[in-house]
Amino acid sequence: MARLPKIAIVHDYLNQRGGAERVVAVMHKMFPDAPIYTTIVDYDNLWPELKDADIRPTWMQRLPGIKKYFKKYLMLYPKAIETIKLDGYDIVISSSSAFAKGAKKGADALHVCYCYTPMRFAWDYARYVEREGFGTVTRSALPLLIKRLKAWDVATKDRPDYYVAISNAVKKRIEDFYGTDANVIFPPVDVSRFKISPRPQGYYLIVSRLNPYKKIELAVEAFNKLGLPLKIIGDGPYAGELKRLAKPNIEFLGRFSDADVAGYYSNCRALVFPGEEDFGIAPLEANAAGRPVIAYKAGGALDTVIAGTTGVFFNDATPEALAGAVRRVEDGRDNFDPQKLRAHALKFDTPVFMKRLTSFIMDKYAALNSKGNKTAGHGRG
Repeated sequence: MARLPKIAIVHDYLNQRGGAERVVAVMHKMFPDAPIYTTIVDYDNLWPELKDADIRPTWMQRLPGIKKYFKKYLMLYPKAIETIKLDGYDIVISSSSAFAKGAKKGADALHVCYCYTPMRFAWDYARYVEREGFGTVTRSALPLLIKRLKAWDVATKDRPDYYVAISNAVKKRIEDFYGTDANVIFPPVDVSRFKISPRPQGYYLIVSRLNPYKKIELAVEAFNKLGLPLKIIGDGPYAGELKRLAKPNIEFLGRFSDADVAGYYSNCRALVFPGEEDFGIAPLEANAAGRPVIAYKAGGALDTVIAGTTGVFFNDATPEALAGAVRRVEDGRDNFDPQKLRAHALKFDTPVFMKRLTSFIMDKYAALNSKGNKTAGHGRG
């Protein structure tokens, strides 16, 4: 009987409840015996599905103030990833938007990188600075540090044998920045969390972290002019500025539990998705609840929104263009069938992701171990 491969999962850092961490939780479900290596972990801020996981942080976990000041240790993450000992594993799965793809596998192992995006602060510096809202002093010091990180990112680009991108937009970045191809396997959507409401209400909805790059101000300005009800779920550093811009028809609700958010999805008129995302799971969550999407026509939305069937696009990143798309929904020019919207979301459901990623990994592992073949992929360890 053939020995089962020994698998390890490597993730950048487990100190927040974000979309990438939801994917790691699904990977843990796929491979429950696989330890999860990461630079740092905040055990109080894990998704419940990871509470029983074998999580193994690096020496960075012992640094003073690491939970609060994790960004200040930026230059240490590459070294921490490289010190993870993976020699005993047959398969390494890196879950990476920055550092995990630089993990060093054993000589005959397979390394598959599930890539959310190439290192954003190295390749999209201007947008990264906007996203993080750094002060003047930090901005003055960052360019030299980022140059060093970019050099490391390029030097380690061949450590994975295969890249799997979360969207076609990310696939193109991998090709442009690393000079290698990537397969696309869309992230999982937990469709079972959402129900179709028999009587949705008239408000529009945004579910987002309130950061500048999310372009929530476009929606605020558009709905200020439209006068229609808009509810915004989420929090972040841009919340105060957005609240100052908003008129009374716009409500800021803060953060909610998954169950409460699902209820707001089910009862909204439509989800508004004004920014450009690497993938963006919110449109599919809205579809899972039987609701259409109003999305900016760029990035990951191009993979998830079907114009006139699951939502409406607006082409220009302006309040006027967004308002025009809202009016289209208000006028009922598109007949959105809740059951068809949910059927679309089911194509991205968690079991679909699990099956596709498991098949991809095991097919590549079988090819690596086939007779006379020990050089599958392009990685050099």
